[in-house]
Amino acid sequence: MTSDFLSTVAAFEAAVDRGDGEAALSALDRFREVFGDATDAEAALAGPRLAAALPAVPAGPAGLLGILVGACVERGADPVACAPAVLDKAETAVAAAAEFCRRWPGEQDLPEPTLADPPAAVVAAVGGADDPVARGAALGWWTLPLWERAAGAVLSHEEVRRAELPRPVLTDVLAEVHAASGAGQWLLSALKVLDEERLVVVHRPSGKGFEMTMGGIGDNFQLHTLLAAALVPDHLPGARPDAAAIAACTGADPQASTEYAGAGVFNLVAPDGTWIWNEGTPSDIPVTEGVRLLLLDPPPYQRTWTAGRLFPGMRAHLTLERTLSEAEVAEHLTTVRGHG
Repeated sequence: MTSDFLSTVAAFEAAVDRGDGEAALSALDRFREVFGDATDAEAALAGPRLAAALPAVPAGPAGLLGILVGACVERGADPVACAPAVLDKAETAVAAAAEFCRRWPGEQDLPEPTLADPPAAVVAAVGGADDPVARGAALGWWTLPLWERAAGAVLSHEEVRRAELPRPVLTDVLAEVHAASGAGQWLLSALKVLDEERLVVVHRPSGKGFEMTMGGIGDNFQLHTLLAAALVPDHLPGARPDAAAIAACTGADPQASTEYAGAGVFNLVAPDGTWIWNEGTPSDIPVTEGVRLLLLDPPPYQRTWTAGRLFPGMRAHLTLERTLSEAEVAEHLTTVRGHG
């Protein structure tokens, strides 16, 4: 017997195939009622089918469909099969949101999107309902939070990031939107996540250096904690993070909390002397001589934080590959401003 959820999936597919917008919207609305009762196996089956329908769905309802596809991925749907359509639609929405920010009157605060359609006054402020670009821009801004969540769900998987990234257009335009409005930071961070990235770390007080490999780390709070977990106390002095903080930062145990308490064991510094802030991402660490080089200095003041793993569905690692020789450390330090 076919479940209510899979029956609704089939009804939605059929409505999209025959171009029946009213029936498609009716099925899309019904998903709110039946998705909670779907099994994980049904969600896994439905995800790629719903993603395949995304290109034919108009911008407004597509945002809701994108959220549904992302929810299916979180419940076991193949992220690689679902990702291209989700990210393509997200890219379109981000471009439209950028146009909205360009058109929005500078003297007014940007409106807060809701699940309803953009109000007529909002569309009028960017060009009016008779202008298709204005309508598209308003829908892009209105659905941006939905696409941020949908894209984040698929980008939480390393195999998707390897297959689909980099997407420079999506990243650059989203950075424009963020600079203009403050919106999109979470998705921007997801697009910047590094995988199997070589990292050289030099602890300046001791002169010790380490080659590491990192992946799936969403922000530098997480990086800072994992650095201390990998290096303290076996290689460097300090207080090692507790097991709960380490588990929260790696995500290896799906039952572990994503929330944790952290403390500043180091000050993270770039080779040019600027600080690498915990609020940033590992991509902030500059590439020097073909490798990301990070300096560890003593913390200038006591720093503690309560944080959560930025991407709850993303597993992270920071692996110590080897300890560098004194000659290798000295060579890396030749690239450091002010050294010697």
